[in-house]
Amino acid sequence: MSRHLERLLQIDELLRSGQRQTASSLASALEMSERTIRSDLNFLRDRYHAPLEFHRTKGYYYTDSAWRLPTISLSKGELFALTLGARMLEAYAGSAYAQELRSAIARLGERLPDQTWVDLQQLAEERILFRSGAETDLDPDIWHRLEEACRYQKTVQMTYYTASRNAVSQRKLDPYLLHIYRGTNPYVIGYCHQRQEIRWFRVDRIKQLEVLGETFVPDPTFDAKDHLEMIFQHEAGGVPMPVSIWFDASTSPYVRERRWHPSQEVQEHADGSITLHLFVRGLNDLKRWVLGYGKGAIVQSPPELVELVRAEVEGMGRQYLEN
Repeated sequence: MSRHLERLLQIDELLRSGQRQTASSLASALEMSERTIRSDLNFLRDRYHAPLEFHRTKGYYYTDSAWRLPTISLSKGELFALTLGARMLEAYAGSAYAQELRSAIARLGERLPDQTWVDLQQLAEERILFRSGAETDLDPDIWHRLEEACRYQKTVQMTYYTASRNAVSQRKLDPYLLHIYRGTNPYVIGYCHQRQEIRWFRVDRIKQLEVLGETFVPDPTFDAKDHLEMIFQHEAGGVPMPVSIWFDASTSPYVRERRWHPSQEVQEHADGSITLHLFVRGLNDLKRWVLGYGKGAIVQSPPELVELVRAEVEGMGRQYLEN
C-alpha cells in the first residue's frame, strides 16, 4: 500500500470517528503539515468524488455517510463470495487461518455501507452453513512454521505421534508441500530422513516442531501433481497397481456420481451394477473405503486387496460372534 493511500485511509477513519475534525487536528493526528492535509482533502473530493464539506461547528464531514473510499474495487457480490470462502476455509481447514481471515474480511467490509455489511454478515452466518464433521486439533503455530519451512526449503525436526502404533518418534523431515485432504485432514509431504523416502505426516499429530538452520534441495524427480494423482485418498506407499471393484445396482449410483481418482474408469453392466477400475498406490485406504459399502461392493483384483478385505470381514465376524 502506498503512503499516500495509507494517509487517505487514516483521514477517512478520522472523519468517521464522530469527533470534530479540522485541517489542523488532522495534521496533528497524522503528523503532517496542514498544507499536505488540505491537498489530501481536495484529492478526496476531486479524484474520488467524496461528499466532503466543512462546517464551522461540525468541522469536516461527509454529507452522505454511505459513501466509501474505493480503495479496493469489490462489488457486494464479490465481497460476499470472499466472506463465504473465508468461512468455508475456516470450517474445513481448521483454525490455522481463522484470525487472519476474520481480520481481512472485516477490513474489506469497511469499504461498504454499514447496513450492507451487516446484512451480508447476517446472511452468511444464518442462511449458509458449513460443517466439517469431525474436527482436528491443529496447532496454528506448527502449521505456520511448516509453511515457512516449505517456502525456504528448511529441514525440520519433529516429535510425531503415529496412531497405528500408538507411539511417539523423532523424525527429521525435508517438507516439500502442505496438503489438506478432504478439507479436514492436514498433511505435510516430504522426504523422511529415517525412512529415506517420501512420506506423509498428519500435521495435527506433530507434537513438537523445530525449523532447523540447514536447507535442503528437493528431489528433482518428485512431481507433486503426479504424486497426488497416483494415491488413493492419502496413502502414498507401495507399488502402483490396477484395482477392480464391483458395485451392485443399488450402490452404484453413489459411486458413479463422484470422481474418486484421476485414473478411474467405470464399466457399466446391463443389470445396473458397475465395475470401477483404478490404478493406485497403497491398499489400506482402499480396503477401508470398500468396507464402507458393505455387501454392495466386491473387490475383484488385485488378490492382495481381496485378501485384506476378506481378513477384515472374517475378523469382524469373529468379534461379533464372540460378543
